[in-house]
Amino acid sequence: MFDWLTELTRETLYLDSGIHISGNKELIIDNCRRIEEYNEVYMRLVAGGLYISIHGSDLRAYDFRTGGLVIRGYIEKIEFTERNKHNESENTRSGENKRTGEEAL
Repeated sequence: MFDWLTELTRETLYLDSGIHISGNKELIIDNCRRIEEYNEVYMRLVAGGLYISIHGSDLRAYDFRTGGLVIRGYIEKIEFTERNKHNESENTRSGENKRTGEEAL
């Protein structure tokens, strides 16, 4: 019901993840909360409202204490998945404006 308020607050307070990619050798992720899986070929992270999956080789994580994370290695693929599946069921409602809750014509 108040998903739009959560989204607006997240945008206003810069709680969303910022991702910076330098070629395929370095990835900087702001507001990384947790590393769920970690080995040299695969990482799964929680950042903002996303799960971020990173595939590659020789992957290493650095600077986790700074509120962000630096990943270095050979990055082959990056996948993003929303953490909150509740948002998907609301997206199926036709024509509803999430910020005002009004039906679009």
